[in-house]
Amino acid sequence: MNLVARIISVVFHPLLMATYLFAILAFTLPSALSPIQASGHLGFLLLIFLVSFVLPALNIGIFRVLGSVQSLTMYNRSERVVPFSFIAILYLVVTYLFLSRFRIGLTDNAMKLMLVIDALVVISAIVTFFYKVSVHSLGICGLLGILIPFNKVAENNQLIIPTVALIIVAGLVMSSRLQLHAHKPREILVGALLGLIIGFGGVIILF
Repeated sequence: MNLVARIISVVFHPLLMATYLFAILAFTLPSALSPIQASGHLGFLLLIFLVSFVLPALNIGIFRVLGSVQSLTMYNRSERVVPFSFIAILYLVVTYLFLSRFRIGLTDNAMKLMLVIDALVVISAIVTFFYKVSVHSLGICGLLGILIPFNKVAENNQLIIPTVALIIVAGLVMSSRLQLHAHKPREILVGALLGLIIGFGGVIILF
């Protein structure tokens, strides 16, 4: 069971949530990614994967080599403060670069989604200063919170299956974190609630 739980935790790592979000929308509701054209979705997904997963993951690896964190799992809250803060800054810098270099405006859907993702990352970093929240729960439920309101504008119910699947996945992810004793139930619940509120609220406010 622990092996399965570890695999689920890796496959649905919080840093992969941005890539999964844009991939789901690219294949089911392309208009949600305007002004990115359908022909450019693959390149955009690759870029998002690099800047939202590969770069932060490399930096966590560097922190591990330097001894700032004892383990890549970062079970202790104190170990998470510096890496999480750095990742939050990195996400904000990337968003600024998208604004300044790629001509994606604040009123464009793709940018609004990036701002919601930034909110999830920044708030999780801030909370970590005071409490060991489950970022796995926050990330997967944040993704779910973003998708739920988009179902209302999906004319052909394209997002129903992804949303239902994501609910199941969220349950598996949270169960896996408990199985691995990575978090207490309250930490899982706080992460889930924060993710849902930020994701859902961010879409309602910005869209």
